[in-house]
Amino acid sequence: MIGRGAIGCALLAGIGAASPALADPCTSPLPSSAGQRFSGSVRYVGDGDSMCIGTSDDPQTWIEVRLADFDAPELHAPSGMEAKAALTTIALGHPASCTSMRGRSGRVRVYDRVIAVCTIRGRSIGTLLRQAGVPEGGR
Repeated sequence: MIGRGAIGCALLAGIGAASPALADPCTSPLPSSAGQRFSGSVRYVGDGDSMCIGTSDDPQTWIEVRLADFDAPELHAPSGMEAKAALTTIALGHPASCTSMRGRSGRVRVYDRVIAVCTIRGRSIGTLLRQAGVPEGGR
């Protein structure tokens, strides 16, 4: 479990806190139907509920994921940077397994990201974020 102290330390260490906003580097084609499985290391964290998964260091092979089971606050909202720091601490550099699914809109993709449930060591990243005390409250 990750406590608020660890999240605060991650923020103070500058995980995205002082850097300018950059476009997500993930550029690989996305899965196009629900139920497709893919895996790789978490290579990049965009905010509290989106990240890139890839099997190599080449961003052209990374798939951009929007977590289906966790709705983080937007980066500019209260707790938005805390949510990003928590996802970074929990997932960055770890191997993840994902399954694409349909979102509330019925689509598998949203904003050039695939909607998916992803696990690390067999545990849902959304569950891990909740257990770390990360507030939900995105759109």
